[in-house]
Amino acid sequence: MHKFLEHHISGTGYDDLTPIGCEAKPMAKKIVEMGLAPVSEYHGSEVMLHYPGLYAGSTDLVCSHNGMETIVDFKQSNRPKKEEWIEDYYLQIAAYAMAHDAYYGSTIRQGVIMVCTPDLYYQEFKCSGAELRSWKHKFLKRLDHYNELIFDEKERAKVDPNELLKEFEQDGE
Repeated sequence: MHKFLEHHISGTGYDDLTPIGCEAKPMAKKIVEMGLAPVSEYHGSEVMLHYPGLYAGSTDLVCSHNGMETIVDFKQSNRPKKEEWIEDYYLQIAAYAMAHDAYYGSTIRQGVIMVCTPDLYYQEFKCSGAELRSWKHKFLKRLDHYNELIFDEKERAKVDPNELLKEFEQDGE
């Protein structure tokens, strides 16, 4: 599905006649019809982003959606999503928005998650304004927690070379 959408956005032709491609193509068409209709300008597809020294990733789309600079994430799902199930999607959107703003000097104002199921049920989840800021804070807290865990692992793994030498000497006797 992502491949079809990427080629639609870039204006290049693409087809896939495999069983997976035959299932993905109508899903991509549904997202084009429903989700991309309000897009007035594409700024980039599969944009590699990084926040220097902290994290990196690739966003599906950066565009102007309903007049707002937007990060879009395409998702395919076997069944419809409930909003309480997609917290990680919002965190991902927030991370990409911060990285895009930091790297490109942009002002991403909105995140849109476009979901389609094989039976062509389309869902859209949006966040902007204070809600987007809140997801950015939640992402930074998660990133901080991750870094604390990594630091703790490294600290636990540290071994005093003198202790190793003592063990070696004891084993050699």
